[in-house]
Amino acid sequence: MRTYLRNPAFWLILPSLLLPLLIIAYPIFDVFRASTHYVTRLGMIKGFIGLENFIDLFQDPIFIESLIRTIWWTIFVVGGTQLIAIPVALILSEDFWGRGVVRVIIMLPWAMSLAMSAIVWKWTFNGQFGMLNYLLENFGILDKPFVWLALAENAFMIEIFVGIIVSIPFTVTILLGGLSSIPRDIYEAAEVDGATGLQRFTRLTLPLLKPFINIALVLNIIYVFNSFPIIWVMTRGGPNNGTHILITYIYQRAFEFGKIGQGAAGSVVMLIILLTFSIVYLTIMREKKS
Repeated sequence: MRTYLRNPAFWLILPSLLLPLLIIAYPIFDVFRASTHYVTRLGMIKGFIGLENFIDLFQDPIFIESLIRTIWWTIFVVGGTQLIAIPVALILSEDFWGRGVVRVIIMLPWAMSLAMSAIVWKWTFNGQFGMLNYLLENFGILDKPFVWLALAENAFMIEIFVGIIVSIPFTVTILLGGLSSIPRDIYEAAEVDGATGLQRFTRLTLPLLKPFINIALVLNIIYVFNSFPIIWVMTRGGPNNGTHILITYIYQRAFEFGKIGQGAAGSVVMLIILLTFSIVYLTIMREKKS
């Protein structure tokens, strides 16, 4: 420790260490404290109640359903995004006329906030005067307007679709960065050796792109797991609590129902899940490298 204190570099980086400690560590401590206390609607922490907030949370069937739905939401959105983003990035990495325009179009959803994108899609799927119903009726596919968001099953699938659409630009950007770092010489050498396009993709592109795919996978899992605006703006967790994921359930519990302690307990559960995932993933990656 004395060696560190004598090192000028330690004192230079100390402010940058203290800032994250204040911004990140204290809020986490405060959430843990609120989860084990009774908290009033005004956010005042009263008496210590131990694990009562957690017990109430896990006894609520809506919380359990939201937890399971969050897992499916994350799997489908992240998986669908990866499946679409890889071929899109491969196409955009090629040199063709109008590539710049296509790249701008692909990246446009990223320029909008998630809340704004959700509002646009909500109006698109509106059952009375939405654009989708208008187009389908004009083409003779529908005889009368269809209320797309009236059933929880339909609404949740639509929200998964929207989640994939808004996640593609970010993922494509990461993959394009990876593709640009792959030297073109190896493809030319493989082509001279008689490798087919599929062989070049499976034996060259995918292995070299794997680190970037892993980065996109981890970041998307964290972002999608915590994604709030899409579901809250489009359905507010309804109808009949059928589209709630953890983050929207926690928000409603804390700020609409005034049960801030239970909301804090739910936040702790989310933090534990994400920390567990991160530790397991990093352990697996470290074992693979060794």
